[in-house]
Amino acid sequence: MRAFLVMTCFGLCLIGLSFTSDADDVAVYLKHYNKVRGVSGNLNSMGSDTMNNLMTFWAEGFNRLYPSVRVQIEGKGSSTAPPALISGTVQIGPMSRAMKSTEVDKFENKFGYKPTQIRTALDTLAVYVNKDNPIAGLNFPQVDALFSKTRKGGYKKDITTWGQLGLRDDLAKRPVSLYGRNSASGTYGYFKEKALFKGDYKSTVKEQPGSASVVQSVTEDRFGIGYSGIGYKTSGVRAVPLAEEGDDYTSAEMKNVLNGSYPLARFLYVYVNKKPGKPLDPLVVEFLKYILSKEGQEVVVKDGYIPLPASVLQEELRKIE
Repeated sequence: MRAFLVMTCFGLCLIGLSFTSDADDVAVYLKHYNKVRGVSGNLNSMGSDTMNNLMTFWAEGFNRLYPSVRVQIEGKGSSTAPPALISGTVQIGPMSRAMKSTEVDKFENKFGYKPTQIRTALDTLAVYVNKDNPIAGLNFPQVDALFSKTRKGGYKKDITTWGQLGLRDDLAKRPVSLYGRNSASGTYGYFKEKALFKGDYKSTVKEQPGSASVVQSVTEDRFGIGYSGIGYKTSGVRAVPLAEEGDDYTSAEMKNVLNGSYPLARFLYVYVNKKPGKPLDPLVVEFLKYILSKEGQEVVVKDGYIPLPASVLQEELRKIE
């Protein structure tokens, strides 16, 4: 049932597909980006911090093809993307979650149509501990009891020490240090919905300004635990295997995302303002085509994320025609 639900949430696009982590192998089914003439101007983006590196790498690759294009990227959190698109200050709104219905409504109230959502990559959200922490795995009720004050996952007691999770010796009585994101982050909202059963965070969660900051904090804190995208994993942390319940833990590997067994996987999006029946600005079109090309999806792999299946790429390309 769990695998079916995860695949359903991805629109069944992953069934029957397999990839490796090597960019050359991943990209065999993708088309190269074809440079066109007459592309120039300024391209502005505001939104997800999780996607900041991806957006930067895409912009660098795009700039090598079009040196006269000026790309400006701000990663302040997914919740900053909808207002920026509505105000017209940006053409691209990266988000590590889908827009909420209230955000879509505000956009539609102003323009009379909905924003266009483009899927760009698959992300695995990981729960990180320090590299020296030996914990074998966690289930969602335990994660909930660690990070949430409401414990909607049903765990009987609040978890505040590592000993409560079975660790011994000097770790047993040590308090757990919690690290996370702020409410402007799409990662904050996704983790709250999926791992905390839509419950409320504890006030003791140390909110960090970005995804890399969470990982760095856990690297420096032997008793720390935090959540961030798998693309931010370093040698200083371990991604803890997870289970929705029980102890049938699954590691945050590509094969487990694609077969539906890893419980914290999501699409990464960019949103644009495309009026129905009207073409997008050519600059925006070419940037999106670059993201969805062989070169753009190789960047996805090199930054630690999972490229889109061919069927999804075709769907997204049709949206910008």
